[in-house]
Amino acid sequence: MDITIHASFLPSDDPDASLAFYRDALGFEVRHDVSYDGIRWLTVGPAGQPGLSIVLEPPGSDPGVSDEERRMIIEMMAKGTYAGILLSTDDVDETFEKVQASGADVVQEPIDQPFGVRDCAFRDPSGNLIRIQQGP
Repeated sequence: MDITIHASFLPSDDPDASLAFYRDALGFEVRHDVSYDGIRWLTVGPAGQPGLSIVLEPPGSDPGVSDEERRMIIEMMAKGTYAGILLSTDDVDETFEKVQASGADVVQEPIDQPFGVRDCAFRDPSGNLIRIQQGP
């Protein structure tokens, strides 16, 4: 069986700010920018990797999510405890400098972890944790 990851979903409560972060700070390509019934979804992904995307969607946009659950998601996003993603780079220090220069919310400066990677962390404009690592 051959299974690959095609897309991951992260909540986004400000599509324009998210677009600036993922496109301008991280250098991702915009794959789709879709509006429907007053709601906007963005699909972004790393240049040169057309089969891998992140879908930035309105929080709790699934019709099966109750109003109470939606409020809880929004509260967790505000605290930065709802969602995250781990990215990889060849040079975490250079990437950190570029992303930090964009004004992104720094959670952790580059550090050598005891488990063999050097990494850093940011929060995107919606509060999602974005960890960026340089492999062993």
